[in-house]
Amino acid sequence: MPAKSAAQQKAAGAALAAKRGDAPKSKLRGASKSMEESTTRKELEEMASTPRKGKPEHTGKAA
Repeated sequence: MPAKSAAQQKAAGAALAAKRGDAPKSKLRGASKSMEESTTRKELEEMASTPRKGKPEHTGKAA
Protein backbone atom coordinates (compact mmCIF):
# COMPACT_ATOMS: atom_id res chain seq x y z
CA MET A 1 0.00 0.00 0.00
CA PRO A 2 1.77 3.15 -1.16
CA ALA A 3 1.85 6.33 0.89
CA LYS A 4 -0.83 8.88 -0.04
CA SER A 5 1.15 11.93 1.12
CA ALA A 6 4.71 13.03 1.78
CA ALA A 7 3.96 13.23 5.52
CA GLN A 8 2.75 9.63 5.58
CA GLN A 9 5.86 8.52 3.68
CA LYS A 10 8.14 10.31 6.15
CA ALA A 11 6.32 8.83 9.16
CA ALA A 12 6.58 5.35 7.67
CA GLY A 13 10.32 5.85 7.17
CA ALA A 14 10.80 6.87 10.80
CA ALA A 15 8.72 3.95 12.03
CA LEU A 16 10.64 1.53 9.82
CA ALA A 17 13.97 2.80 11.15
CA ALA A 18 12.79 2.19 14.71
CA LYS A 19 11.41 -1.25 13.84
CA ARG A 20 14.78 -2.20 12.29
CA GLY A 21 16.65 -0.91 15.35
CA ASP A 22 18.38 1.90 13.45
CA ALA A 23 16.67 4.58 15.55
CA PRO A 24 15.41 4.49 19.15
CA LYS A 25 11.68 3.88 19.59
CA SER A 26 11.63 6.53 22.32
CA LYS A 27 12.22 9.23 19.67
CA LEU A 28 8.99 8.39 17.78
CA ARG A 29 5.96 10.66 18.14
CA GLY A 30 2.47 10.85 16.71
CA ALA A 31 1.77 8.92 13.54
CA SER A 32 5.19 7.27 13.34
CA LYS A 33 4.78 5.87 16.86
CA SER A 34 1.38 4.34 16.12
CA MET A 35 2.62 3.06 12.74
CA GLU A 36 5.56 1.30 14.38
CA GLU A 37 3.26 -0.45 16.83
CA SER A 38 0.45 -1.43 14.45
CA THR A 39 2.01 -1.92 11.00
CA THR A 40 4.09 -4.81 9.71
CA ARG A 41 7.64 -4.28 8.54
CA LYS A 42 6.66 -5.18 4.96
CA GLU A 43 3.86 -2.58 4.91
CA LEU A 44 6.21 0.06 6.31
CA GLU A 45 8.81 -0.76 3.65
CA GLU A 46 6.17 -0.32 0.92
CA MET A 47 5.00 3.03 2.31
CA ALA A 48 8.50 4.36 2.96
CA SER A 49 9.71 3.46 -0.52
CA THR A 50 6.93 5.42 -2.24
CA PRO A 51 8.41 8.31 -4.26
CA ARG A 52 7.46 11.74 -2.85
CA LYS A 53 7.45 13.51 -6.19
CA GLY A 54 3.93 14.66 -7.01
CA LYS A 55 2.52 13.78 -3.57
CA PRO A 56 0.82 16.46 -1.48
CA GLU A 57 2.49 17.25 1.84
CA HIS A 58 -0.73 16.34 3.69
CA THR A 59 -4.06 14.86 2.64
CA GLY A 60 -7.44 15.71 4.04
CA LYS A 61 -9.99 18.46 4.01
CA ALA A 62 -8.89 22.04 3.58
CA ALA A 63 -10.21 24.31 6.33
